[in-house]
Amino acid sequence: MSNKSKRIIILNEIELRKTLSRLSSEIIEKVKNLDNLLLVGIPTRGIDLAEVLIKELFSKTGIKIRKGIIDPTFYRDDQNRVGTRLIKATDIPTPIEKQEILLVDDVIYTGRTIRAAIDALYSWGRPQRVMLLVMIDRGHRELPIHPDFCGKKVPTSKSESINLCLNNIDNEEGVFLE
Repeated sequence: MSNKSKRIIILNEIELRKTLSRLSSEIIEKVKNLDNLLLVGIPTRGIDLAEVLIKELFSKTGIKIRKGIIDPTFYRDDQNRVGTRLIKATDIPTPIEKQEILLVDDVIYTGRTIRAAIDALYSWGRPQRVMLLVMIDRGHRELPIHPDFCGKKVPTSKSESINLCLNNIDNEEGVFLE
């Protein structure tokens, strides 16, 4: 964790909770058949964010939404620039045909991770629809990819980073600019 005194709070714990509640309500409104929905988290924070959303959706609807994980590492077109990291096992409840997939990630930046995740997803089959949920949209897009559900838009400089912190991993909750 970097120097906390240099952090700027984008969403505090209460604001993050409200944003998660709003996002789950938007999902319920937009997806007609929640039994047909599959939340797919993109490592690393997208997986944890998907878990939180699944709990939120369950508390609002009583429906247990299925979840999966997709690691887009090997589908990136800029692997030599971003480097490789520890690979998270992709875990997709198949078949995904006729499923509505909601990709979940913490931050969207250039759009390359999302594009790679979509490529990876299609290697498993052809879903009925793919949607995207991000907690933070920080701009600087290099591809025409736009989230269907967005917690907050935060214009940033390329040197800044945004971190989503969740209690179960970080022992604190919020979104921070560093």
